[in-house]
Amino acid sequence: MREYAIAAIPADGIGPEVIAAGLEVLQALTQRVGTFRLKVEKFPWGSDYYKKHSTMMPQNGLELLRPFKAIYFGAVGAPDVPDHVTLWGLRLAICQGFDQYVNLRPTRILQGLSSPLRDCKPGDLDWAIVRENTEGEYSGQGGRAHRGFPEEIATETSIFTRRGVTRIMRFAFKLAQQRPRKLLTVVTKSNAQRHGMVLWDEIAAEVANEFPDVAWDKMLVDAMTTRMVGKPASLDTIVATNLHADILSDLAAALAGSLGIAPTANLDPERRFPSMFEPIRRQSNWRAVDRCANVGTSRRKRCGPAIDARRRTRHSLRPSYSRSRRQSHDARSDFCSLRRHPQLERLGGNLSRVEAAYRGSALGKRRN
Repeated sequence: MREYAIAAIPADGIGPEVIAAGLEVLQALTQRVGTFRLKVEKFPWGSDYYKKHSTMMPQNGLELLRPFKAIYFGAVGAPDVPDHVTLWGLRLAICQGFDQYVNLRPTRILQGLSSPLRDCKPGDLDWAIVRENTEGEYSGQGGRAHRGFPEEIATETSIFTRRGVTRIMRFAFKLAQQRPRKLLTVVTKSNAQRHGMVLWDEIAAEVANEFPDVAWDKMLVDAMTTRMVGKPASLDTIVATNLHADILSDLAAALAGSLGIAPTANLDPERRFPSMFEPIRRQSNWRAVDRCANVGTSRRKRCGPAIDARRRTRHSLRPSYSRSRRQSHDARSDFCSLRRHPQLERLGGNLSRVEAAYRGSALGKRRN
């Protein structure tokens, strides 16, 4: 039986609770499929680690993670630690350090959920959002000078490289080619950002020549928000910059029925380094204080990005991919259908996330 090493980083806020519940479901999935097992090692990095060591993870953190097949990430952020410290010290340090240049965010309306859009049926919203994940607006370039003086200045520089834009465009076109509709929308803002985004547009047109069977169009990011709301069925695969896709994917998740349902995969498609899987809704502080984690956040994230989904991974567990993909999809649909149960927290009731996770595990075991 194959064994896969998984690095779990629960980190902050609701992260430990989410990861614990997710691992319970993953264990049920391994028993259900029966062709592989998981060896999970937890790393105590995050804001508490920062308060003791003045760093979010040790200096050799990437080297410690490198041997693992995949990374399973919880949440990051604490009220008493600046947000830019927690994000850049852990999550972005891993994404950029392992060149996980694709952030893939599939979004669709699952069984048991309903869109807030009045006329949107499940088949009308089935998107794959491809986010450039290592440069662009989150490249980390810039600085501050003359702090505390009237002439204080701060700069935040977006970086667009031909290599970086080409590889994300090629990934997006390939993904669109594999999906039934073979349709790609390139999101831009080249009317106002006349250097980096014009390069973005030009490379999109160049790469499009390699995929004559893929129909594609281009949308300004502000117009894209109205299209997502007004004409969701006109979209399929979407590619956008680091910042644009970060915002649009949150809107997409909300339109699909729950901000916590949609998963995220931070991928190194060339498999040089481990990829990292997490929920879209990573902000941990207010959920921890509220004591009300959307069970969809943990459930969808733990079954989907960590194990299956052809569109998201094809990475971590390739030999066990086909059956685990089918089985975990069934379990996700069953779990989301619990929304109809009057006790499901945040989706209509007060079932705790741990109880919901155990119910999800039981659903999987009963199917055996």
